[in-house]
Amino acid sequence: MAHNESLSPQIKHLSWGRMDVSGVGMGKDFKLWPGGGREWDWRETGTHHDPGIQPADVQELIRNGSKTIVLSRGMLLMLKTCQQTLDLLEQQRIKVHVEETKAAAEIYNDLASQGEPVGGLFHSTC
Repeated sequence: MAHNESLSPQIKHLSWGRMDVSGVGMGKDFKLWPGGGREWDWRETGTHHDPGIQPADVQELIRNGSKTIVLSRGMLLMLKTCQQTLDLLEQQRIKVHVEETKAAAEIYNDLASQGEPVGGLFHSTC
């Protein structure tokens, strides 16, 4: 993990299979939150395109103070989000945006630039 400030790091570059995140580094998929982030390894929670983003995938974002969470669906909208994940975020009163990856990155960067404690899961391929 990198980036010590309490602001959510900005996504500086996004293209197919490649992201560059300010203060965090370069990689393919990322978990980002206020003050930092890291590469997102789907194998940690057994995540697959279907059924999609698991509740366990967002727990780290919640623990690190995210009050809004942006979930990307991939560049070709192949990544789904489990209903249990959306239910968990609703129970925690966390605002959520689920969008195609480039749109998700724009929403995330906009919120981060406004100082919103935003977190996100970003999948930079399909």
